Amino acid sequence: MRGAGGTPGGIGEFFLGCMMTGAGGYLLTNQIKVTTGFWSLRYQLFGDFGVSAFGITLLPLIGGIFFLFLDGGSKLGWILALGSLAAILIGVLTTLQVVWQTTSLYVLLGMLVLLAGGLGLIARSLKSHE
Repeated sequence: MRGAGGTPGGIGEFFLGCMMTGAGGYLLTNQIKVTTGFWSLRYQLFGDFGVSAFGITLLPLIGGIFFLFLDGGSKLGWILALGSLAAILIGVLTTLQVVWQTTSLYVLLGMLVLLAGGLGLIARSLKSHE
């Protein structure tokens, strides 16, 4: 019977390593909060009146959807729709803010031990146990 990775290794070590890595990775990423202020930059045009940059990217999207409903093969519709979706995606990704939530050193060490120990067990299980 072959073990993990096709070697006569430890299948139990592999699954224990997977569980430890999964638990450590989950706990570690659970401490990270991701927020975005999607293009929160506001352009001041006339005094207190401002235009959100996000709203401007919706205009070509609406136009593209209109042209695609009018004619599904419209090149202009596809260009407008896909271009504005790409602009929205780029806008969201470029304004992400990643914040590490406060935790104790004890909890952090537990997370890192689970993650690193699990990865070590997975690597060990892929080696031959003769």
